[in-house]
Amino acid sequence: MAHWNSAVGAVQLARLLGSQHSVRREAKGAARDLIAPGSVLAGGSAADVARKVPAYRSLADGLRLLVLEGRIPVATRLPAERELASALSVSRTTVAAAFEALRADGFLASRRGSGSWTTVPAGKPLPTRGLDPLPPENEGTVIDLGCAALPAPEPYMSEAFQRALPALAPYAHTHGDYPAGLPVLRETVAARYTALGVPTMPQQIMVTTGAMGGVAALARLLVPRGERIAVEHPSYANILQLLRETGGRLVPVPMADRLAGWDLPAWHRTLREAAPRLGYVVADFHNPTGALADAEQRRELIGAARASGTVLIADETMAELPLGPPGATGTPATGSPGLEMPPPMAAYDPGGSTVITVGSVSKSIWAGLRIGWIRAAPEVIRSLTAARAYADLGSPVLEQLAVSELLSGDGWEQAVTLRRARARENREALTAAVRDLLPDWEFTVPHGGLTLWVRTGGLSGSRIAEAAEQLGVRVPSGPRFGVDGAFEGFVRLPFTIAEPLAREAAGRLAAAADLVRSGAPTPSDLPRSYVA
Repeated sequence: MAHWNSAVGAVQLARLLGSQHSVRREAKGAARDLIAPGSVLAGGSAADVARKVPAYRSLADGLRLLVLEGRIPVATRLPAERELASALSVSRTTVAAAFEALRADGFLASRRGSGSWTTVPAGKPLPTRGLDPLPPENEGTVIDLGCAALPAPEPYMSEAFQRALPALAPYAHTHGDYPAGLPVLRETVAARYTALGVPTMPQQIMVTTGAMGGVAALARLLVPRGERIAVEHPSYANILQLLRETGGRLVPVPMADRLAGWDLPAWHRTLREAAPRLGYVVADFHNPTGALADAEQRRELIGAARASGTVLIADETMAELPLGPPGATGTPATGSPGLEMPPPMAAYDPGGSTVITVGSVSKSIWAGLRIGWIRAAPEVIRSLTAARAYADLGSPVLEQLAVSELLSGDGWEQAVTLRRARARENREALTAAVRDLLPDWEFTVPHGGLTLWVRTGGLSGSRIAEAAEQLGVRVPSGPRFGVDGAFEGFVRLPFTIAEPLAREAAGRLAAAADLVRSGAPTPSDLPRSYVA
């Protein structure tokens, strides 16, 4: 049995090493952190930084950084030493020594006849536990940046419930279980897809308990235990954990740099070599990076998935939150100036044989509604509905009626317009505060969604999260969004709070970074931030 899920070629690996952002500065900074509690990497010594780093060690540091940032997924087979030496124009001895250093540090494993593949050090805990909500007694003193969701847009949501109440009476005389969802909401969601240029029948819609409920139902139906599931890397933390618990074998595929969407060559290789049964993607303001895949990327990925027999779950949870570039202002008519949204993923596979869409009102309206939906081929919907008898039976009736009221009237556009305006203001406040108080942290401002993916200046995101919780701000660290411990040098910051709270949060994070940088001890048993 192969010990690797994918492979990287020598030329591609040379390109990745050459394009590492400030690779020399970060490699030295990382090596310096190795001997402090704020360590991002493992191995090395302070002397390595003080003197000129040998070529093999510089190469090992670069490869290690690619693994920890998720640019090279764990369980990726590396090229042979001779091939890589030729691509990098170095001696084979240099490559062999770098590989040996990585093996000693726990970042590479090798077996005669199977080659060498990336790993993480034994005993490094995976960030999968402790996704606990903030205790109610702490809400007044702790700034919670673990949840990328906004308060409900009032008065629009309350008005929708008031309009829904008179329609509740006929349903109250029934058993109340509607495994596929209320017909009125299925019709409303189908009509909305049709209006977006994706002809849809109500028989293609199933109402779910949020997007998470939809993905869970699809994973149970489509993926036997042990089957491979391709996921973006990084990806939404709760979905990664859900897929692990359903028995899926995750195959991470790196995202492109600078919010450029998907790394399509990497997707082509993964689909061709790993042949995953399922793929999970967020094309619309990806969580956590905020990237938006353009129309051509969507078309190409769907074509590659169709050729490999892979079914793609397209998560559209953030699709209603285009904000435009920094400084943009919106009106109900324009929504998000300076940004043209590509067609939905389903537009390139309207029959639903390759693309299954998952949507939700959690980000666009309110997470407390817990109403989502699946758009798929009718036979898939029938199978999901039958299986729901052994799950949650159905979603709350009154909430479905309220969402139907919102979607079928003017309330929806008014509510999401208010939501976009608030998110846009919060984004400007948070990015300004981070730039001012944490100038060595790096990020690219997304044009939509609710999340900012931040590189923490060479410090450990996990240690920053631990220190920050002591100082009254909860933030999820990068490894939550990766597979096998990647993205240690990142945190996710949702722009869900406004001034002056955003500046206060950035100030506390700056103090936490100072603690980590100084080597001050931080407890390791603090509860982790809830991630949403």
